[in-house]
Amino acid sequence: MSYEQRKGWGRGRGGRGGRGGRGFSSHHEGGSSSEGARERPPPHLRGRALGMWYARRQGPKSKERERLERAVVRMDESREQQITRLLNSVQAESKDVKQEPCSESSWWATENERNAAPPDIKLPVDIVKDAWDDDDDEKFSESAYGLSRVNASLDRRLKEELQDKTTDYRYLEMQRFREKLPSYSMKEEIIKMVERNQVTVISGETGCGKTTQVTQFILDDYINRGKGSACHIVCTQPRRISAISVAERVAAERAEPCGEGHSTGYQIRLQCQLPRKQGSILYCTTGIVLQWLQSDHQLTSVSHIVLDEVHERNLQSDMLMAVVKDLLKCRPDLKVMLMSATLNAEKFSQYFEGCPMLHIPGLTFPVKEYLLEDVYEMVKFSPKDSDCRPRTNRRFMQGRTTRPEKAEKEEIYRERFPGYLRQLQGQYSESTVRAVEYTDDEKVNLELIVELIRHIVLKREDGAILVFLPGWDTISTLNDLLMAQVMFKSDRFIIIPLHSLMPTVNQTQECITIDDVVHVIDGGKLKETNYDTQNNIRTMTAEWVSHANAKQRKGRAGRVKPGYCYHLYNKLRESLLDDYQLPEIVRTPLEELCLHIKILNLGGIATFLSKVMDPPLRAAIILAITHLMEMNALDRHEELTPLGFHLARLPVEPHIGKMILFGALFCCLDPVLTVAASLSFKDPFVIPLGKEKLADMKRKELSQNTKSDHLTALNAFQGWESAKKWGPRAEREYCWDHFLSSNTLKMLGDMKGQFAEHLLGAGFVSSSSPKDPKSNINSGNEKLIKAVLCAGLYPKVAKIRMNHKKNKTSVKVYTKADGKVSIHPKSVNVEETEFHHHWLVYHLKMKTSSIFLYDCTEVSPYSLLFFGGDISIQKDQDQDTIAVDEWIVFQSPARIAHLVKNLKTELDSLLKEKIENPQPVDWNDTKSRDCAVLLAIIDLITTQESGQAKNFNPSFPGRLF
Repeated sequence: MSYEQRKGWGRGRGGRGGRGGRGFSSHHEGGSSSEGARERPPPHLRGRALGMWYARRQGPKSKERERLERAVVRMDESREQQITRLLNSVQAESKDVKQEPCSESSWWATENERNAAPPDIKLPVDIVKDAWDDDDDEKFSESAYGLSRVNASLDRRLKEELQDKTTDYRYLEMQRFREKLPSYSMKEEIIKMVERNQVTVISGETGCGKTTQVTQFILDDYINRGKGSACHIVCTQPRRISAISVAERVAAERAEPCGEGHSTGYQIRLQCQLPRKQGSILYCTTGIVLQWLQSDHQLTSVSHIVLDEVHERNLQSDMLMAVVKDLLKCRPDLKVMLMSATLNAEKFSQYFEGCPMLHIPGLTFPVKEYLLEDVYEMVKFSPKDSDCRPRTNRRFMQGRTTRPEKAEKEEIYRERFPGYLRQLQGQYSESTVRAVEYTDDEKVNLELIVELIRHIVLKREDGAILVFLPGWDTISTLNDLLMAQVMFKSDRFIIIPLHSLMPTVNQTQECITIDDVVHVIDGGKLKETNYDTQNNIRTMTAEWVSHANAKQRKGRAGRVKPGYCYHLYNKLRESLLDDYQLPEIVRTPLEELCLHIKILNLGGIATFLSKVMDPPLRAAIILAITHLMEMNALDRHEELTPLGFHLARLPVEPHIGKMILFGALFCCLDPVLTVAASLSFKDPFVIPLGKEKLADMKRKELSQNTKSDHLTALNAFQGWESAKKWGPRAEREYCWDHFLSSNTLKMLGDMKGQFAEHLLGAGFVSSSSPKDPKSNINSGNEKLIKAVLCAGLYPKVAKIRMNHKKNKTSVKVYTKADGKVSIHPKSVNVEETEFHHHWLVYHLKMKTSSIFLYDCTEVSPYSLLFFGGDISIQKDQDQDTIAVDEWIVFQSPARIAHLVKNLKTELDSLLKEKIENPQPVDWNDTKSRDCAVLLAIIDLITTQESGQAKNFNPSFPGRLF
């Protein structure tokens, strides 16, 4: 019996606790039916019990309705005959090779193949090359770095060049600035500590110069000692913009251009200005070093590695720290420096066996801090009734977090709160104590922030005011509140909203120009993503900041003169804040990280992850490995399969990588690469404040009725490409009219080129151009593109149910694991009521105020049948059915169902061969088995679906056709 038959969509989430009333019960208005008067629930039932009662009553009706509404898989007689002949022909050719039925949940492998060791495969040409590898350069042995690259003539030249700079006025001017930095007074101490120890932790406050100066101290010391050729320093940065800006700053301090073979350069994804190969400093993103490790496991071209901003604890930096810790054993000559904020420097020292620490004082002015009670007292503010929550009704965020330690702290807060209020009495006015008592901790009080800003403007020192808020909604609302005030409409004030969704062309530049911040308002919250392994869902909630976050925010106020920081949480809350935010590795899915571990030959996944500073939960590791095995990226021995090898080499998460491979195999490469780039980076849309509805309308216009967020982004990109052909002005106007970021669009174009390079190196395509005609034979086929998206995103599938009541149609969406969910408000499908098919695939599912599906696309039955999971053929009462993974069920005559299943078996066999021995499909040889099978599937996807989607408007600049 299928999942759908066993469980029934009518059950909703009644059985999962807390939401039983949100099932499928329909309410009829009065009257009677053939079944008699409507039965009423027992009067004693309340809440969840009442919901369960309705769910049980409605279940059988919903199951029957579901059965009757199933889509029918059709195939006209001529195509049925053609596919029958094709299958007979293919089976005749391979009659000596018995083919077992495929378990399509593994994409193409049979059960035996999944459980066996991976076959020998010919590895593709290594496409991740060392940035300095050149046939004319010195080659390095596995011996100590310093002994293999010493170049006496280069040493003399580097020393002469450095001495010559002492007469360069630009260098001398910069030198005077450098000497004022706190780090400069510790130059000799830093050099000695690095020289005497293999690992050093250097902590320092913002503005002390550690990022720009420490690397220069080491390089200049080597050059002055006549050993410059043995020094190549790599300094990792967590963000692209940081790598570029710091490199350019250091180059300026050395009175040189950045890159171009000089002493300083940078390398980030898709962009680089490389320095000379020896006697140099390279700033790069952490991911670049992880890429190098694929081809150079010992980083033989590096003498010093500086891991900067390690206190941020992102996924890549934690992984690199663990790799470097192991690397030190076979590279005793390698010097490692960890740059950290002061709060948790000791933790990094302990991780590296108690290595020495050195602290550099900051170049900051004193900052006076205020807490919530101080702010209330200062501005004489009383919360509105809507912003209050009486103590008797306080929930203190119970049940709002998936982290037990958070819930425990909320319980402690609740217990201590009455005593804390008594402490405030006598120190503050009664109105302040009452305001603290009735403050709603779950939201940031924007009215209070407006009053605080007014107070600062009228009664405090002049200077910029920087406000930290948790997300788009609060930023947008505060902007509206400020603009509604007459005083802030004056030319005296400039209000700059900063958020990734806002159309600020150069937000980084604007941040840099705000150099007079004196007042910081810390809203006390930040948006934090977590991963609920029990329910396999990401969550994003506004959490309290950590002490480290608060300290960082405070530091922005004291950079130019004494400042002020206003924290919008009380003293009791401050005492319960975490020291620092949870590292990303314990609150995010681990599939991509697991593939990195295997491609770098770092051993067993769980074994390696046990070595990181804060190991993730065992449940998260098991779930990631299970997902990768289901994708056939790992075999049962946790070794990479041929598919897993290719997915690991692509710089995207596995589902997107799989989509890219399918785009190459089905020759619809360019559009699929556009979608893949958008999903792995971000879509190009921006949302100007005050124009949200217009932006939504333009996005809907760009969707061209495709019922697809993915194709909407594709249309936007293609329209931008067309506009560019008419010149810069047309490009700017197109982006302005459609609320698009030209910088993001350019980044997506660059990423597409990188993906194509990977595919060329692996052998899947014959050109590095995403637009190569041979790779885009089927790029005009919208339905095939949707099917390829389904291939990559499966099993992220949701079911659409249409409700027709009182001449009004509404849409409800359900997933197998969660029951009823919601389409995210920014999706082009959020208000859609006319779908051709009843299924969506989506990129991301995240729980915030509800469970939302991000980036979804309507897909057809044939897309799910050919590119989904395991196919089963069953009979449900009087219906012949064909099901995918036993829960996506369609009506289908038995003979058609068997044809589809057999054709899919041939497709799986073909895909298996293509992955093990990558080569482009020869679409000119229509009589070949490969071409015949693929053409038959494409034909069915394109022509045999009921309710076919409309083609794009030919006059529209972003059309597919």
